[in-house]
Amino acid sequence: MSSVFTLPDATAGHDLQVMLGRAARLDEGAAVRLIIDSGVLAVYVAVIHPRGLLDRGPTVLGLRTLEASGDDVDVVVPLRSLQARVDAALASATEGGIPIAMPTSVNTVVWAAISPPRGGWQRMQPIEAALLESTARAGIDEIAEAVPEGLGAELVHRVRSEVWGRPIDGLDHVPAGVAFAALSLGFLGDDPVEQFASGSWLRLSTERGHVLVKQAGWSLSR
Repeated sequence: MSSVFTLPDATAGHDLQVMLGRAARLDEGAAVRLIIDSGVLAVYVAVIHPRGLLDRGPTVLGLRTLEASGDDVDVVVPLRSLQARVDAALASATEGGIPIAMPTSVNTVVWAAISPPRGGWQRMQPIEAALLESTARAGIDEIAEAVPEGLGAELVHRVRSEVWGRPIDGLDHVPAGVAFAALSLGFLGDDPVEQFASGSWLRLSTERGHVLVKQAGWSLSR
């Protein structure tokens, strides 16, 4: 397996750089799942995910796809390591492709073992981007008020899980964490957000990226 993948140009490199920067602001110690298949690079980051078997909160992933060349791979790497390599590749780039060295993989990221389906998606009613943005901002304000400085990590996680696991008003099947992911990763614009479902997964898509959510106990067939 090659230890290098190549993006077609600096524009693609900057797109990846921006997504990684946004994801790092959510969790500096995060990991990134990279899948290269048939010339397409899929970059997954976990915005919200359960901690432990008793945590019934949703798994919310951000996804950005880019053209890329290299061997087909499916690896999980530290976000900061990948970010540093992308920054270095762009700083030294001239014209043409942007080769990026693959960081050493990690094998302890539980959320990366959960794979969204590749097919079988059924289109649902689009969602207005303004609703997602207002939901995300309201949740951010609520958490800021509820979490004082010095609160333990477990209690902070509990508060966030409660807020982001709550359904969006009028959309009982969509947890508020989806709105937080879409806003935080820069996926929202003025255009409506397309909505798709496949089994227990939902996908909200714009031209800027995708948010995927798996919520225990829900599926399209219910």
